[in-house]
Amino acid sequence: MNLLWDWLSDPANWDGPYGIPVRVVEHLGYSAVTLVLAALIGIPLGLWIGHTGRGRVLVVNLVNGMRSVPTLGLLFVAVLVVGPLLGGDIAFLVPSIFVLVVLAVPPILAGAYAGVEGVDPGARDAARGMGMRPAEVLVRVEVPCAMPLIFSGLRSAALQVVATATLAASVSLGGLGRFLIDGQAYRDYGQMAGGALLVAALAMLVDLVFAGVQRLVVSPGLSPVRATRRDRRRQPTGVLDAAVAHQT
Repeated sequence: MNLLWDWLSDPANWDGPYGIPVRVVEHLGYSAVTLVLAALIGIPLGLWIGHTGRGRVLVVNLVNGMRSVPTLGLLFVAVLVVGPLLGGDIAFLVPSIFVLVVLAVPPILAGAYAGVEGVDPGARDAARGMGMRPAEVLVRVEVPCAMPLIFSGLRSAALQVVATATLAASVSLGGLGRFLIDGQAYRDYGQMAGGALLVAALAMLVDLVFAGVQRLVVSPGLSPVRATRRDRRRQPTGVLDAAVAHQT
């Protein structure tokens, strides 16, 4: 703990081009670009599969296969293949973003797919009965109802990306991973512990931001916790007591 506190309290670690604020901004930049690209791939594909019902077996196998890919090994292979074709830092940046996108797509895709597939069929039938076209049913009915699971996939992907973006430092890029790599190289355990703590804190902060956005975007009636509390308030006391007695 003393090594960690000494490193965090050292003003030299908070200033300059290699200070903590700069590394945090670099880390957030990698993560933001990755999440945007992964969302552009995963959300439309997941919505299409959930809406049409096509490719269900393919998406399950794809998601499971992508989750089993070793991230660090894929990063080194991507650098060896793509790096010679590019120049400068971009030769390492493009492979790193590609690997992080591969990591982020599965939870986003799965969340969008499961959210649309889980929409109440009665809501779809009512929308069709009102004369809505398939595209209108998707945009005006299915997507709003699927928002909780879509955000769940985004939050899961964000946590994984923020935690895994430290690997970018292993191919000479920046970010908070530099503190882990450099600390290990110089046996500076305070720096390594500080880098790990900063990554964990940043991941929690990003998750809180997504949670706040979710509360603003998702309809209150679709929130599982709020819905449960509302249903309990509506039920008579005798019904709740009977349910508790049945469970015990």
